[in-house]
Amino acid sequence: MESFYVVMLVFLALLAAFDLFVGVSNDAVNFLSPAIGSRVAPFKIIMLVASVGVLAGATFSSGMMEIARKGVFYPQMFQFSDLMIVFFAVMITDVLLLDAFNSLGLPTSTTVSMVFELLAAFYSIYSHGEALADIGRYINSGKALTIISGILISVAVAFIAGVIVQYLCRLIFTFNYAAMYRRVGSVFGGVSITAIFYFLIMKGAKGSSFMDPGFIKWIDANTWPILAVTFCVLTVIFHVCIRAFKVNLFKLIILAGTFALAFAFAGNDLVNFVGVPLAALDSYNNYL
Repeated sequence: MESFYVVMLVFLALLAAFDLFVGVSNDAVNFLSPAIGSRVAPFKIIMLVASVGVLAGATFSSGMMEIARKGVFYPQMFQFSDLMIVFFAVMITDVLLLDAFNSLGLPTSTTVSMVFELLAAFYSIYSHGEALADIGRYINSGKALTIISGILISVAVAFIAGVIVQYLCRLIFTFNYAAMYRRVGSVFGGVSITAIFYFLIMKGAKGSSFMDPGFIKWIDANTWPILAVTFCVLTVIFHVCIRAFKVNLFKLIILAGTFALAFAFAGNDLVNFVGVPLAALDSYNNYL
């Protein structure tokens, strides 16, 4: 019987590879199209920046792995055979759905598909003759609702934030671009890069498994001084670059944004593809 589960693990690894291929082809345009469309750098440089971002995001993404392991359901309430069947069905469904959506040219979310596919663990309730009222014993409904509500809220937040940022940028730079760029370009660049630094490094460090807990506590205790120093140093450097070397900071900001989007993709969507096979592997190790 153990050999059967080993075969299942091998197929799960292969499905994860297919899922990565399909998922990246779906989501890569999200973080590559702004940089490629604006031609801020040669194509190879943009791909290199995105690749480094994906690698860094995967490194700092250990917290998202828990969605497949215990974020949607309580694994201790399921038999090992049930979990393996659920994980196998989830991966097959995910590959088929993402491939179908890609073929039709429709956007989709890997997090949404993965969460609702994991909820297919409902079948185990009926297979063991349990009543539907006992669903709370198997499904982590609170965490599942938090994830689903976060997905829905993020759409509205992204729209509102995009409108505000776009309006402010056009208000500052549209009417007198050359003069305003020389005056406030360094401040704008300092704010942009500091914000990216905060969300990727300071917030992302909490999800990394190799970061020292003491260092994370130090970051939490000194967040504002670190951000203030980072902003001031970057603003001074950017001011010198603009005045002395005529550097176009917008190219740097777009490349930094490409890195940030690739980082976020790897930290969120990439782990959805490999999280389920890794959860199955952990279940198999515990079974042994």
